[in-house]
Formats: sequence, C-alpha cells, structure tokens
Amino acid sequence: MEPSCVRQTLLPGTTKLFGDYLYNFSKVATYYSGDHSDPSTLIDSAKAVQFPPSRRAQIVNALSRQNTNASALDKLSRPDTVAVVTGQQVGLFSGPAYTIFKAVTAVNLARWLDEQGIPAVPVFWLATEDHDFEEVDHAWVFGPDATPRELKIRELVSNGGPVGCIPLNEIPISDLREALGGLPFAAEVIEKVQLAYREGNTLGSAFREFLSDILAPFSLLFLDPLLPEMRGIAAPFLSEVTSHVPALTRDLRERSNELERAGYHAQVHIESDASLLFLLEGGRRLPLRWKDGSFYTKDRAFSPDDLKTRANQLSPNALLRPVMQDFLLPTATYVGGPAEIAYLAQSQVLYKALLGRMPLIFPRKSFTLLDARANKLLHRYEVHMTDLLDYQEKVRSRLSAKLVPDYLAADFVSLRSSAAAALGKLQASLREFDPTLCAAASKSAAKILYQINKLSQKTAREAMRRDKKAESDAAYLTNLVYPRRHLQERIFSIVPFLAKHGMDLPERLLELAQLSCHDHMVRIV
Repeated sequence: MEPSCVRQTLLPGTTKLFGDYLYNFSKVATYYSGDHSDPSTLIDSAKAVQFPPSRRAQIVNALSRQNTNASALDKLSRPDTVAVVTGQQVGLFSGPAYTIFKAVTAVNLARWLDEQGIPAVPVFWLATEDHDFEEVDHAWVFGPDATPRELKIRELVSNGGPVGCIPLNEIPISDLREALGGLPFAAEVIEKVQLAYREGNTLGSAFREFLSDILAPFSLLFLDPLLPEMRGIAAPFLSEVTSHVPALTRDLRERSNELERAGYHAQVHIESDASLLFLLEGGRRLPLRWKDGSFYTKDRAFSPDDLKTRANQLSPNALLRPVMQDFLLPTATYVGGPAEIAYLAQSQVLYKALLGRMPLIFPRKSFTLLDARANKLLHRYEVHMTDLLDYQEKVRSRLSAKLVPDYLAADFVSLRSSAAAALGKLQASLREFDPTLCAAASKSAAKILYQINKLSQKTAREAMRRDKKAESDAAYLTNLVYPRRHLQERIFSIVPFLAKHGMDLPERLLELAQLSCHDHMVRIV
C-alpha cells in the first residue's frame, strides 16, 4: 500500500470535541485561541508573545542545569525567540510511542517558524509532578511476531509523591532483551535504555536521559518543573493563584457546563471544594481542598497567606499546569494530544484570568507504523488499516473471506442475488393472494438468506482452517496495528520500533510528518 491518511473520526474513541477541533474548528473556536489549521494564526500567536526579560534570563539559567545544548540555550536567551512546547508524563522506556510523535511535531513547528523569520526553540515539558504511579510503572513492547508484552518495574515503590522523584531499582532490562530478541537493532537500543534506566536514577531523570539521547539531532530543551530553580521562578505565579481560587473554580465550572450544553464533555471534573493546587511536602503530593476561605489537606488547614509563604512547595493540577508552563516559557504554541486538547478547552478560562492570553494549541502528529510484512499482508488480503481496528476474531473472519476460491465466492453472490429476487417475487404474489401471509413470508425469507450467509461464513472458516498461515497473518496484523484493542501509538513504547527500524526512526518520522495534515498517518518505515 501507499502511505495513507485516515480521518481521525474513523478511529475508535475519538471524541466529538476532538473531531470538531480537527475538522470543524468554528464549532469550538470559543474555547481556544485560534485555528490551528491556519498558518497565519501560528505566526500571529508567536508575534503576540511578550515575555519579561528578567524571567527569560532566569529560565535559561535554570534550563542550563539539565541541558547541555549551548546553541539552543543561547537562542532561547534572545528577546525575540519563542518556544514551541510539548510534554508527557515521565514513564518506563519513554512511555507510549506518541511521546516521540509529540516531540517530532514540536521540532517541525519550530523549524517552520524559523523559516518564517521567527526564531523558535522546541521545549519538552517533563511531567514529573504527576502522581499517577500506575500509568508509568510499565511499558509494552513486541518482538518479531508483534505479540504485545508488558514489562513492569517489579520493586518500584510510590508513596503518593511525584512520579519523577521515584528512584529506580529492579529494572526489567533482561525481560526487554528477551522480548526484543530477533529484531535487527535490538542491541543498540537496549544499550541506550540501560544507560538511562539504571539503578540510582529516578524515573524522571531516566526518562529525560533516554529521550535526550534518541532525539539528540533535534536540539530539544527539556524542562523539569520539580527542579528547585524552576519552583522558585514559578512561585510568584502559584502565590497569585492562591488569592483567586474561588473565582477560578467558578469560571471552570461554568466552562464545564458550557461544554456539556454544547454536546461535548468536560475532561476534568471540578469538585465543589477544588483548589487547583497540591502541596509538595515530605516527598508526597498532597491535594489541597478549599472551604470557607481556607485551604485544607487531610489533617491541616492553611490560609491563603500561609500558602503564599510556601509557594515554591505548591504544585498545579492538570488544568492549571499548562498555564504555569506558559508563565515559565515564551510559548507560541503547545503541541498536545486528544485528551490535552479537551482539558485545554477548560483551561482557557484560567489563561484568560491569569496570563491574559493563551498560546495556539496544535494537535500532535498521529501515526501507525507498518513494516514490509504488514504492508505485504494488507495487499494480499486487500484490507485497509481501519479493517484491523476490531477484535482479532473478527479480523480473522475478514481475512478468511479473502481465501474463499473465486468461483465459490461468485456462487454465493449469485445465490444471494437470485434467492433475494425469487423471495421478493414470491412475497409480492402472496400479498395479492392473501395479505395475511406477508409477515410469515418475510420471516421465512430472512431465515433463508440467513442460512445462505451462515453457509458462506462456514466456507470462509474452512478456508482459514486450510490455510494456517492466514491465521498467523491475522494475528500479526492485529497485534501490530491494534494491540489489545488500542491504537499502536497509545500502547507500545517507541523502543520496539527503534529496535525494528533503527535509531534514525525519529528523523525519518520528521520527514514523513505533514504539518498541514491532521489525519492519522499510516506510514511504511
């Protein structure tokens, strides 16, 4: 097959909000800052950035603690440079493959802005503050037969604190080596994984080191909000938030109701005692609740003034986090996935109240990556990628139908057609003879056509039984394209793809990506 694009609304799980964001932007324009599909909007967003020189100097200094790319840091230090930002929760072995697709999109956009005469640098926000441990303690990979395999950190312990701080031990490198065995570039990628995911590193630092290594040609800057320097720069912003919590949560609830009235969904539920903040203390991330003018943890109360003095210990929730991010950076555009784009429809009211502007939100590139074998099988069975987005049993049934000899397939087509015609004629005659027989005739006709279809399906299954290779082919395609009934990019780590296709895969994806296309891209690599 040739490289193709699939409309995102044809993919399982695409929400109405995301579908309209991509293809009917006017319907959701009120929730965002501009139309991502119009290049002039990105230029306008970049030109609208007004970033304080003193904060820029602070950020560049803080970024220099974790980034050695002097040219990118020097570029960001200039007063007219903007940032193209993306990010992801830190996880084992890079997390889902779309992590890399986000980075590729950000790099592509930064290069495009450079070409328009607007200096830009791509920045990757390391979501180290999140505390959802079960989302990050595992990774899915595959070997030569594409069978999904889950790898977990067996002895990783979380106390409810930020996942980025969790120290690594009992890392499943031997399991990874076994799972990738037989893939041509396995040894090279395992070596890189071992360098980053080593005992003594934290989950956050390992994630950063691995991405920094495999994305080295892209000159990405990485920002960890847990760094003390970053917390110090963010403190005035978070201090300001403590003074406006009731108004901010009121605006968020109104926006959530507005979205639901329009037929969309509110990605983040706003509880009546929400404060938008957490307190980082004793290695834990404690939720703060708001009631009667005070903030509360499980066992303590704080006045807004109390928290202002501890602002460098505050952490934002999912809706406030992007606003803090764009307080810290001269952001022209943020690259996000479907869920992020949904919650940013809510966050817009926070941007308006706290920053006065919201950057352009750009959808990340979305890929299904095929190898030569998968491409050959799609040709052989005359199926498309979307035909595989189903239960494996149903995919096998579709493929088996392609194995029925042409003469039998033609016979079944002819039989269905002639039977339907004859039964229709009979029903018409019965209607004239005695109308009370019509219902019985219709029911009998349906049974006859059902039996013909049933015999056709049995014939197809017999063809599959005779060709065991076809059953293997069905398993390979579904495992690779729709593993565990998820899109490939949402379950597999990038690691098996690097092991299969080589370490230059991110650079090739950059060439394959099309900024103007917001469909899901099916690419042969």
